[in-house]
Amino acid sequence: MAKSVPFLVKVIKNYKPQEINYAFQKTISYSQFSVYNECPLKWKLLYKDNLQIYQPTIHTVFGTAMHETIQAYITKMYEESGAAADRMDLDELFEDRFRETYSSEYKKNKNVHFSSSPEMREFYDDGLAIINFLKKKRNVYFSIKNWHLVGCEIPIVINPTDQHKNLLYKGYLDLVLYNEVTNKLKIIDFKTSTRGWNDDTKKDENKQFQLILYKHYLSKQFNVPEENIDVEFVILKRKIWEESEFPQSRIQEYAPPSGKVKMNKAKTALNKFLDECFELDGTFKPTDHQPTVNKNCQYCPFNTRKDLCSV
Repeated sequence: MAKSVPFLVKVIKNYKPQEINYAFQKTISYSQFSVYNECPLKWKLLYKDNLQIYQPTIHTVFGTAMHETIQAYITKMYEESGAAADRMDLDELFEDRFRETYSSEYKKNKNVHFSSSPEMREFYDDGLAIINFLKKKRNVYFSIKNWHLVGCEIPIVINPTDQHKNLLYKGYLDLVLYNEVTNKLKIIDFKTSTRGWNDDTKKDENKQFQLILYKHYLSKQFNVPEENIDVEFVILKRKIWEESEFPQSRIQEYAPPSGKVKMNKAKTALNKFLDECFELDGTFKPTDHQPTVNKNCQYCPFNTRKDLCSV
């Protein structure tokens, strides 16, 4: 017998985000906010001056293909059964998504290759290893009992503050589940990584703020108490230590702190970004944004443009 769908799950599933009128409305995202926290000048060049530099990588191709494959598997598991999910040809699905995503990025990159056949084969094999591990251990990471699938890529479109009427915070939640016993929602964000997250990565507030703000705006959008929403990163590791004396996992779970203290820090940081970059009507402020020197400068698309950045 199919499980009855809880009312909150129905509400979120049937939600239609408000349409955005780009004639007078502007959207912001976690990516924008994160870039600003990393370097205000980089944010200005990318989003204010619109100097977008297209830089496809095999890592982003792999991440997109892996996300779509895992989401399809989990959707089948909750909507039908674990057995039905296991019958899916995930290897073929991942290969299709991997090839199609690379082809799309290749065309956007003016038909210039950004990876090699050996590298693509390595990433493909890594993807199969993650998929096979998840299929063997799915009950460890995703329980069906008492849980309902709310959806994948759940849209968040909402005013970040009551003052910024023409600004909209826009994002998509990788996976949202609902537990009928605890009456709690759970936001899961998938991250692909070479060998997982170390302590420094886990403590990076710029990363933590993504799920903390998603929690805040999911609460606000659907009138759900924040304490009834849990958040978790699920890190999919391409590589494991083969010679380790202990069994190695391809999946790492990390639930960042998201209580009142962290929530206030995230909202304070976001409000600082809004106040320094936008007028109340949503237009850009004429602020002279300065560069911030950090470890990510070596990866910045403007690191060879001395006419744009003095660092």
